[in-house]
Amino acid sequence: MKTRSEELQVFVAVIDCGSISAAAEQMGQTPSAVSRTLSRLEAKLGTTLVNRTTRRMDLTEEGRFFLERSRRVLEQMDEMEEHLSMNHQTPSGRLRINAAAPFMLHAILPWIGEFRRQYPAIELELNTDDLIIDLLEQSTDVAIRIGDLADSSLHARSLGCSPVQVLASPAYLKQHGTPEKVEDLNSHALLGFSQPESLNQWPLRHAQGDRWSIRPALIASSGETLRQLALAGEGIVALSHFMTHEDIRAGRLKVLLSDANNGYRQPIHAVYYRNTQLALRIQCFLDFIQRKLAMYAC
Repeated sequence: MKTRSEELQVFVAVIDCGSISAAAEQMGQTPSAVSRTLSRLEAKLGTTLVNRTTRRMDLTEEGRFFLERSRRVLEQMDEMEEHLSMNHQTPSGRLRINAAAPFMLHAILPWIGEFRRQYPAIELELNTDDLIIDLLEQSTDVAIRIGDLADSSLHARSLGCSPVQVLASPAYLKQHGTPEKVEDLNSHALLGFSQPESLNQWPLRHAQGDRWSIRPALIASSGETLRQLALAGEGIVALSHFMTHEDIRAGRLKVLLSDANNGYRQPIHAVYYRNTQLALRIQCFLDFIQRKLAMYAC
C-alpha cells in the first residue's frame, strides 16, 4: 500500500509540533485521527517512526531518515503547485526587495523598467543595506545576498554566481605601473573592505596558496565606494563582475593578473520566508532577475 501525502503532512506536523495533540490542533483534526494516521503510516512502512510515551516522543533512526525525505517531498509538491498556479493567476501586490547597494545599482535597477512593464500589478519597494538584515524586522519579502550563506532557517535560491577580478583604472596604472605578478601588489595602494575580512582575501594563486591576503591602504564598507575610488585612480581593487562589467567594457577599469586568478566566483542567492500568499510575486521576480544575471554569472 502506497504512502499518501496527507500521511507525510501529519508525520511532519507531529514532529514539528512536539505532540499529537498540538499537531491535531494545528491541522484542525482530532488527536485520535492524527494518532490513527501516524499508526497507519508506520504499518504501511513496516517500521516504528516515533517512540511514544505519556511524557515524550522520540524519533527512531528510521524516523529521522524518513523525516528528512518527507520534508523534501512536501516542499517539492508545494513548488510544483505554485509553479502550475502561475499559469492561472496574475501576480500582484507589494513586493519588498532588499539588496546591498552595489547589487541594487548594477544588477537590479537597470531591469526595473522591463520588469514593471511585464508585471504591472506588482508594486515594488526597493531597499538597500550592505549588512545582513532580519527579513521580518525589516518587512522584507526577498533579500539578495552575495557570498557564501551561513546556516539559516530561511529558504534560499541560487541565482548564479559572479567572477571576482582584480582591477585598476588606466590613470592609476599609468602613474604607478602595472603589477606583473601577485607579489608586485605589495608595492601598490590596495583598496579593501572594512568587513567582512574574507573579502580582503583576493582570489589569486601564488607560491604559498590560492588566496592573497591584502593589507589595504584604504578601506570602505561598500563595494560601490571601492568601485568609485578605483575609478578615481586611488588604487587597485578586487570586485565582483556584476558591478564592474560595464567599466571593463568601456575601458574605465582594466583587469589585472588574470593568469593568476584562481577562478573564484561569488555565489548570489535570494533568501525569503516561505509564504504562499507572496510566493507568486517572489517567483516572478526571481525568475526574471535570474535570467538577467546570466550575462555576468558563471
